[in-house]
This record gives sequence, structure tokens and C-alpha cells, in this order.
Amino acid sequence: MNATALSFVLVAAVVHAAWNLAAKRISSGGTQFVWLYYTASAVVLLPVTVVLLVVEPQRPQWSWLVAAVVTSVLHIAYGIVLQRGYRVGDLSVVYPVARGTGPLLSVLAAVLVLGERPGWLGLLGAFLVIAGVLVISTGRKTGDPHAVKAGIRYGLLTGAVIAGYTLWDAHSVTGLGVPPVVYFGLGSVLQSVLLAPGALAGRAEVTRIWREQRREVLVVGLLSPIAYILVLFALTMAPVSLVAPARELSIVLGGLAAWLVLGERDAVRRLAGSVIVLSGIAAIAAA
Repeated sequence: MNATALSFVLVAAVVHAAWNLAAKRISSGGTQFVWLYYTASAVVLLPVTVVLLVVEPQRPQWSWLVAAVVTSVLHIAYGIVLQRGYRVGDLSVVYPVARGTGPLLSVLAAVLVLGERPGWLGLLGAFLVIAGVLVISTGRKTGDPHAVKAGIRYGLLTGAVIAGYTLWDAHSVTGLGVPPVVYFGLGSVLQSVLLAPGALAGRAEVTRIWREQRREVLVVGLLSPIAYILVLFALTMAPVSLVAPARELSIVLGGLAAWLVLGERDAVRRLAGSVIVLSGIAAIAAA
């Protein structure tokens, strides 16, 4: 895998784990929280996007806007489903299941539909990552079984959405040639606009979250774009069948944070799965 692409993905994984930890700290999420952090992202990225559109040597295309609309819908679905999962399940269940299902489906689609050929070492690494995620997220013997089942269910649903936006975004920044920062900036603005009616129907909840947990909103709103823009740049340099699983270093970091910071249990399983994930990422790096 291209060294620059891998470095972008690994930094993105660290940032991604950090903002998911902040999102888990929100006492009640849902549409209002998702809208607040999408809006924070849009406020930060809008001036940058405008400047880049002006100085971009390639003339903007209508296809860029269409691509941004599609990714906005997919990312809204991701944000709402993920936050709902965090409300009913543990971070250490929802997060690994989602991040494992997403790359599994992405790799399968990239190989079977897009015709990518990452090589045997790359495929081995991808499936080691997924196996490690399964070790982290299964076999729990403690906790509320209903919460575990709900967490797995929402994790699977979130993973399916992740696969959808990963494949679409790879097509947008490579096939359609949309500049990554412009692409994410347009998407952030559209996400904020599309979610506004539903979010503002609960104005009191918006006000409460902003008043009590403004720091978490801003952390997610700032770190989420950074993480994903790095991934978009990586997708312009390396195939999605390698980028998607390599992102899952965030599983290791998220699992360790759930144990050390949030006090969630099952440390031995989490550490064993983390070793498998890291082995898979090493294989991908060598591919």
C-alpha cells in the first residue's frame, strides 16, 4: 500500500476513535446532536470550500453537487443510526461491529463489483482485520443481554451504511474527480440543511445539548471532518479494498478507550482482538 495513503489512514484512525469517544459521552444523542455536529463542521468548512472552488484549476461540475447530495444522505443515515446505537448499547459492541461489517462489505464489493485486485497479502490483511473486530465484539458474558443484542443489531446496520458511503465516496473522488475537501465541505453543508427541519422540531433538546455538552459537539464537529478528509485523500492513492480495512486501527483505539476511559469490561478479549487487527494492518502495509 502506498506509504502516504497508509499514513493518512492511520492518522485518520486515531482522530476517528477520539471523536467516537466524545460522541459516546453525550448523555442523549439522536437527530439533534447529529445536526449540531454536522452544522459545526459546515461552519468550519464552508469558507475553505468556497476558496477552493474559486482557486481550483478544474472547473466545478454539476456532478460534484450530485455526488455531495448522495454522500450527504448516506452520512446522515450513518450519524443517526450510530448515535442511536450508542444510546442503547456499549461503545465496545456498537463501534467494533460497525467498523468490522463496513470494511467486510466494502472489500467484497470492491473485489466482486469494482474488479479491484489487492493481492493475496492485502486480502489476508483485510480479513485479519475483520477477524480481529469479531474477536473484540463477540463472546461477551457480562452486561445486559438486550443491550448487547441491540448494540450488535445497530452495529450491523451502521456497517452496511459505512460500506455504502465508502464505495460511493471512492467513486466520487476518483471516478468523478471531486476534490476531497470540496467534496466533504459541500456534503457537510447539505447534511446540516437536510437535517435542520427534524432537529429544530426539538429546539429545547438542541438548546440543552448545546448548553450542557457544547465541548463534545465541537470536538466531534471538528475531528470528524479531519478524519474523513484524510481517508478521502487516501482513496485517491490506494484501492478501497485496502483503505477500508486499514481504517480499522480505530477499532483498537476505540476498544482500549472504552476499557480505560469508560470502564467497559472484557479487557482480555479486547486486547487479543487488537493484536489480530494490528497484524492485519501490517499485512496491508506490506501489500
